Amino acid sequence: MTSPLAAQGEYFESRQFAEESHPLRNEFQRDRDRVVHSKYFRRLEYKTQVFVNHLGDNFRTRLTHSIEVSQIARTVARVLGLNEDLTETVALAHDLGHPPFGHAGERALHEKMRELGGFDHNEQTLRIVTTLEERYPNFTGLNLTRGTLASLQKHSSLPKDAAGKVSHGHCLEAIIVDMCDEIAYNNHDIDDGLESGHLTLQQLSEVKLWHENYKIVGERYPGIKPKIQIRATIREIINGMVSNLIEASRQNIAAANLDTFEDVLRYNADERAKPLIAFSDKMDAQVKDLKKFLFRNLYRHADVVRMNERANHIISRIFDFVIRDPKMLPADYHERIETMGVERVVADFIAGMTDRYALHWNTEILGAHAR
Repeated sequence: MTSPLAAQGEYFESRQFAEESHPLRNEFQRDRDRVVHSKYFRRLEYKTQVFVNHLGDNFRTRLTHSIEVSQIARTVARVLGLNEDLTETVALAHDLGHPPFGHAGERALHEKMRELGGFDHNEQTLRIVTTLEERYPNFTGLNLTRGTLASLQKHSSLPKDAAGKVSHGHCLEAIIVDMCDEIAYNNHDIDDGLESGHLTLQQLSEVKLWHENYKIVGERYPGIKPKIQIRATIREIINGMVSNLIEASRQNIAAANLDTFEDVLRYNADERAKPLIAFSDKMDAQVKDLKKFLFRNLYRHADVVRMNERANHIISRIFDFVIRDPKMLPADYHERIETMGVERVVADFIAGMTDRYALHWNTEILGAHAR
């Protein structure tokens, strides 16, 4: 049963460019399908999550990460009676703006664009779905619903409409995606860290959340293969996090005594208000402990740091080269320079690259000019 707190309403489901409704799909299902059919979504297959794609076939990419986030977030939204279609759409679209080489690539682009507003992958996602993706004859971008666009502003200040009223950016569905993003990457980074050898079971034993669940799995399935025990433990942790998030959120929502979607917007407009979609205090502390562990032992691992330094060098080198010679840009980028400025257009070009395309530019195109 759909909760009255679910994201809904005529304005929320409307678009900048009016279109006839579809006989088989609601507006958020149409948004989802537009995201999935976009070229920027397909490119996520070759964009780094933690490990560069060509290092191994089993590592997560931005594409598989987005699918995992969507799968988890849909479950949470469904159980809480919220808008599952909107939640799925936002989950699938939330990383469209990530440049190659993950957060290292984002930091490199931000540094290059610092004096011109910087670079942020969330803002780049909005640029893609409103301007950069070109598929339709009547408009640029994907012409997504106002609700989806507002929900994609998850890390921006709470958006306002023309009258200065709080908009829909912090609906419960958008916050669910934020939380499930965290659940997904914390767990699959453990999996990829172990797969790569950058993490060990001995190191993980110091993390209470891992240690308790690993022990439970071992006792439940004595003699289990080590690799199966690892995967079963990760499954156990995900299940525990999701169940905790649902139950704690149910309690928070009930305590807030909200009756309508508009009540949700007014509640979330108060920065002092207790988050409605959240872990219990105990689980929150354990998740923070896990994140600290991953930062120390995986994200700051010498091999990962070296990979990030190389990524920074490649992104910076391509940016400087194309700024000096914008004619190197593909033809459809040239017409944007006059209205957007060459630096922003170059940033758009690089942000749209996959890892392997950026590596190709670094070795083949820049290499040829250096010879």
